Amino acid sequence: MSNKFLHLLFASSIIACQLLLPNHAKAQTDVDLDPEIGGRLSFTLDKKITRGLHVSLEEEVRFDNNFSSFDRFQTTVALSYKVNDNLKLGLGYAMINPYSSSNNAFKNSRHRLMLDVTGGIRLGNWRLSLKERFQATYRSGEMNLYQNPRTALILKSRLKLQYKGLRRLEPYASFELRNTLNAPVIVAYYNGTSYITDTYATEGDAGWFLDGYSNIFVNRLRGTIGAEYRLTKRSSLDISLMADYVMDNIVDANSEGTILKTYTHETGFVGWLTAGYRYSF
Repeated sequence: MSNKFLHLLFASSIIACQLLLPNHAKAQTDVDLDPEIGGRLSFTLDKKITRGLHVSLEEEVRFDNNFSSFDRFQTTVALSYKVNDNLKLGLGYAMINPYSSSNNAFKNSRHRLMLDVTGGIRLGNWRLSLKERFQATYRSGEMNLYQNPRTALILKSRLKLQYKGLRRLEPYASFELRNTLNAPVIVAYYNGTSYITDTYATEGDAGWFLDGYSNIFVNRLRGTIGAEYRLTKRSSLDISLMADYVMDNIVDANSEGTILKTYTHETGFVGWLTAGYRYSF
């Protein structure tokens, strides 16, 4: 199992290097985002059903814009099955309730399905693990399909190193890639004033078109340092600091698809201070 896991790590590294190659898109302009920091607080109940099989319920609240605004409530129900010491499988559902600070109201909820595969090996007091998560997020309510697909598909790859040589404290560090699998494909050309599809386009033309949702690219790099502290036999506290480097393609168009206002490649850093409490029984 150890050799297979190391082969998996090597293959994932090759894929990651390929995905990190620059993504050049016609008519795209670059925008640098101002750095900001936010917070995440969570409470988790974990119930053992039988040996290796657990069910969990997590409630999470998030704050963004340098802790100045409320971002979302999120409820997650998940099943996990530990096949052996080296392999763990997971299935989860999350209901996301985003909040709009500008409108002072909750927006349409999102429904997320998650599939996890985690492989790990023990190296003395260290544990090295690779977690692959595929998630599909369905956006309910009315939305502009010229800007985003109804269901967003994401693949996350996380490499984590954790130290288990202390009695109660387990420090760790991790690195994660988030890959967008079905972003909009925009066909347009920006002449410095407006978007045009070809040299024969005239004023009043749409000047662009949406060619499906097959654009694949890495849209986030995340580094995390933190520690889990065991309070009692059944409860623990997890505190971490995460740093995201976001690289996202943003389409701003009208819902009729006749006007492409902007098509930008946004990059910037977002920090997160997180604290989570877990109770297992």
